[in-house]
Amino acid sequence: MYQYDTLDKEFMADRAQEFREQVARRMAGEITEDQFKPIRLMNGLYLQLHAYMLRIAVPYGSMNPTQLRALAQIGRKYDKGYGHFTTRTNLQFHWIRLADAPDILDELAAVDMHAIQTSGNCIRNTTADPYAGATAEEIDDPRVWSEAIRQWSSLHPEFSFLPRKFKIAITASAKDRTAAKVHDIGLMLRRGRDGTLGFEVIVGGGLGRTPFVGPTIREFLPVDRLFSYLEAILRVYNRHGRRDNKFKARIKILVSALGAEEFARQVEEEWGKIGPDGDLPDSEIARIRGAFAPVAFEALPARSEAFEAAKAADRAFARFARNNLRAHKRAGYTIVEISLKAIGETPGDVTSDQMDVIADLAERYGQGDIRATHEQNLILPHVKLDDLPALYAALDAAGLGTPNINLISDIIACPGLDYCALANARAIPIAQDIARTFADQERAELIGELKIKISGCINACGHHHVGHIGILGVDKKGEEFYQLTLGGSGAEDAAVGAMLGPALPANRVAPAIDTLVDVYLRERQGQERFLDTFRRTGVAPFKEAVYADAN
Repeated sequence: MYQYDTLDKEFMADRAQEFREQVARRMAGEITEDQFKPIRLMNGLYLQLHAYMLRIAVPYGSMNPTQLRALAQIGRKYDKGYGHFTTRTNLQFHWIRLADAPDILDELAAVDMHAIQTSGNCIRNTTADPYAGATAEEIDDPRVWSEAIRQWSSLHPEFSFLPRKFKIAITASAKDRTAAKVHDIGLMLRRGRDGTLGFEVIVGGGLGRTPFVGPTIREFLPVDRLFSYLEAILRVYNRHGRRDNKFKARIKILVSALGAEEFARQVEEEWGKIGPDGDLPDSEIARIRGAFAPVAFEALPARSEAFEAAKAADRAFARFARNNLRAHKRAGYTIVEISLKAIGETPGDVTSDQMDVIADLAERYGQGDIRATHEQNLILPHVKLDDLPALYAALDAAGLGTPNINLISDIIACPGLDYCALANARAIPIAQDIARTFADQERAELIGELKIKISGCINACGHHHVGHIGILGVDKKGEEFYQLTLGGSGAEDAAVGAMLGPALPANRVAPAIDTLVDVYLRERQGQERFLDTFRRTGVAPFKEAVYADAN
């Protein structure tokens, strides 16, 4: 992973010290909560229902064992012994005391971590394909460009007070594992006809109150012109973005109002004024690329006898291998996905003890590399096939061996009304009920890929709009109800789901999902996924079954 230099370390330490002084002023009553709020938000500190929540940046989802152990210790020392991974690949601690926040930032800075720009109207944590550097599908390492954006955007004076929060995702594969098309900016690395490297630039995606799949405003942008083009996009946004109405302040509203063609025209015009002087020199990109420590791969045979023997001898291990392993670019290696979705647990939660286990396993078997995904799971991207039986045994003993990646119980869920002051309804109990309903592993594998995503309010932190089945919590006269949508996707075939019908009470949600699955299994043809069947049949058979069952 990227190796921070002296400048990075001094920057984080200075910022932590600055925040310590600001917290002291707040606790002494020298500044009001209204004055303190924008300061704490720019340092990732929220005031939620029960306590402060600290959101820690995990740039492009990448961590090393030392960092994960530090997060584990922070969870023990300052929280309740666990943390929560989010759809932005960040980690949140939900039970923080204000007085402890400066000490936490110091401990983070000591391991090259921080909470800068994890909130506020600025460029947030840039995310990237969690398989970066491990998959043969990619045409370049997207982490290089994500890191360059981190350095370019951190405390950038022109982009620190945007009309609204701003999120960027980068992918370098045909398969999109970042939900790039529903970001403010999605960057997809492409090869030009002449073999040169460039970006397809997607602008104006986003979820929340008004969901949009972003349009492509430039089919091919040479990589050496990326930063001047990003600056042009943000200048147009800064000029025209709605600052009078936070519900209409996201760039997706501007792109929709102007139209993609006119927005692109204005960006091109602004880009021409900036010129190539606004770009990073090739030497700077080379420096960043060189700061990623190389992985010491061994020359291994493609087939591992130990791996094959373990699959034949252990059905549970074989199931884990089917569902949680992905192809690696090097023979004899695999990508291991660690599910944080054990049946009945909170999606995305991981205990401090589990963090320590994962850190140890990454160090022993995974080249010291750990990734967080936007689907609230973790990945060890470089594991030898020979080491998988021992790795799985250790994961399973720690409650981390759930073999459900991309299956129906691999549910995305925001913290909802259990924690969040903005939520209208709980998301966690709904996710737990659904997971228990589909705890039978044989049935789950029969169903196949089915992505359920749950949000406790219209802000859509659980990405419900792009779930194959999306669930939105709403308040109806003080009672929690849930709207269902079908047919969404956050992948390369991105789509916003269609509403199924009237909202259901909490106790009807899991049975409704069961009914939807029965309809799918009845209607599907061949090996169709749930999403494929829905797109072929439309909503009618699903709606008829759910509401006939509800009456």
